[in-house]
Amino acid sequence: MEPGREYMQEKTAPPSLNTHSSEVDEMTFQAIKTSVTKFVKDEDGLTVVEYAVAGGLISLVLVLAFTQLGLTVCAVINGITTALGGAAAACAAP
Repeated sequence: MEPGREYMQEKTAPPSLNTHSSEVDEMTFQAIKTSVTKFVKDEDGLTVVEYAVAGGLISLVLVLAFTQLGLTVCAVINGITTALGGAAAACAAP
């Protein structure tokens, strides 16, 4: 039999590929733990998210306020037009 071909006869991986070092597993676990801890403690990303949420809420309030303002202005103009004897325009929310 050729040297190095013994594992093919047994249909298993060579010993060097079959063993897992607990030291390597511990290093991987430690690296993952360190990355997660750094991500949780990082406040820069949280600040960006807070600004995005605040910007979205402000935009929503502005859209609603201007929509209501437009409807109110339309109603006032219709009141004036009707008082002068004209036909009222249709005021509909977009």
